[in-house]
Amino acid sequence: MTSTDVNAHPWIKSYPEGIAWDTPIDTTPVHEQLLASCARMGDATALDFMGATTSFRSLGERINALAGALQTDLGVKKGDRVALLMPNTPFYVIAYYAVLRIGATVVNCNPLYSLGELSHIVSNSGAEILITLDLKVTFSNAEKLVGQGHVKKLVVAHFPDALPGAKKILYSLLKSKDLARPEHSAAAGVVVKFADLLGRNRTPSAVAIDAERDVAVQQYTGGTTGTPKGAMLSHANIAANRAQLDIWGSGLFRPPTKVVAVLPFFHIFAMTTCMSLPLCGGAQVVMLPRFEMKAFIALMKRTRPNVLMAVPTLLHALAHNKGVSADVLSSLKFAIAGGTSLSNETRDAFGEKSDALLAEGYGLTEASPVVTCAALQEAPRPGAIGLPIPATDIRIVSLDDPEQEVARGERGELVVKGPQVMLGYFSDDAATREVFTSAGYLRTADVGYFDEDGYVHLVDRIKDLIISSGFNVYPRAIEDAIYKHPAVDETNVIGVKDAYRGEVPVAYVKLRENESLDEAGLKAFLRDHLSKHEMPREVIFRDELPKTMIGKLSKNDLRADYEKTHSPEGQTK
Repeated sequence: MTSTDVNAHPWIKSYPEGIAWDTPIDTTPVHEQLLASCARMGDATALDFMGATTSFRSLGERINALAGALQTDLGVKKGDRVALLMPNTPFYVIAYYAVLRIGATVVNCNPLYSLGELSHIVSNSGAEILITLDLKVTFSNAEKLVGQGHVKKLVVAHFPDALPGAKKILYSLLKSKDLARPEHSAAAGVVVKFADLLGRNRTPSAVAIDAERDVAVQQYTGGTTGTPKGAMLSHANIAANRAQLDIWGSGLFRPPTKVVAVLPFFHIFAMTTCMSLPLCGGAQVVMLPRFEMKAFIALMKRTRPNVLMAVPTLLHALAHNKGVSADVLSSLKFAIAGGTSLSNETRDAFGEKSDALLAEGYGLTEASPVVTCAALQEAPRPGAIGLPIPATDIRIVSLDDPEQEVARGERGELVVKGPQVMLGYFSDDAATREVFTSAGYLRTADVGYFDEDGYVHLVDRIKDLIISSGFNVYPRAIEDAIYKHPAVDETNVIGVKDAYRGEVPVAYVKLRENESLDEAGLKAFLRDHLSKHEMPREVIFRDELPKTMIGKLSKNDLRADYEKTHSPEGQTK
């Protein structure tokens, strides 16, 4: 290692022993890796869904059977887009890898998206085949997409088929009201049963795939800055991120590891870390269709997993729920948090219940998604989002000029280059040009800095930055201060317009059960922790704070709420 290496890549000196930053990255497509894993692992358990298990052998057979049927019976060709609209189930895993196996492209759809959002994603991507479940919550919108003319064929799985014997019978008897009747729907003429396609036992034809250029997943951004855009992730991008994390884990994501999958696979974080990362290595995935505390506790007690991928709100819920004892979490050795910033309060509270190493990571859809992670061999550095993972290059550039790097230690926008970074946005050359620098670095729109040891620290989102009377005010710093108050359970800070200061912070707060606090009391507490321009103009107390599908606190919903309930211009002076 030369001094030039350290100057250009300051994180290298802090790298975990035995891991080389410039190590070669395997970009073999993940469906090839998984099918090889299925052949190697045989009857070992690959998936555990609410007690129903699927062996690697069976998983591989079903992936190939569905892939063959998609080709032969539905005419899916290389490059075709196939939409997946379902929560975590074995059906999702089978469909995902079957689509990749035949060179088609997965278009993930969030089941809780509005019909308008789903219509945009399906029509923009050109996906004419949609794979879903016969749950009313998913099938109702799938049916409407057919009615709009976007979808030409629906492949529908029968949800009870994923359950173990007794639960399958009970669900059909007691929960039948939750099931749709596809055969009697307006879309009945285009419905094909998932089970029928598997039962045909087709053998898929070989497809030549260019890993570097062919798109494996077209993942739509959340639309937080406008209409969702389709990030085109190549087979090499998806495989590279999986390989980078496998190297980072130094064998952690191999047998006998069990990874908890309660985050939804249709989200990029779970798709990579909860599904491809363990399964391609032969490790087991234990999953739930959605997070429910009672079901999660039962899963932990029954399966005793050792790795949990989580968003901070999930960790916060576990830390403060009285039903989650230390024994429930005792099997966990590692918890890896991503999706949004991890507060010190949540870190400390979770640490009181679990001895698991809690590592924070960072990523974005356009990077498949992970770009940094705390080392998994040692205690993490508080406040940092870790080190760039192997083969990932990060620079900090000026907020005013993304072509200009800032001095070490200064704050600026994080820009990223690596084998996991997307090809670009689908049918949007202008947005693609805007998101890359002239040197090919992906602009993240996140503000951060390197410390003296090369660890990356995240400050806030550029779009969340509040400029108040000329000062840069970061909501995350205000939130960290509010969390210091013992009565606060959750908080989320947004910027709102102000006639005098331009913008001012407003804090939304949820209190812990049986706690009381008013605005004056919280502001008095915050005077010792915040500067004058950081002090919230208002504190709004709510019984619940809005969250996204994966459990991140949603600033977008709060901005909309504030606009509805307050005048557009404040009068603070």
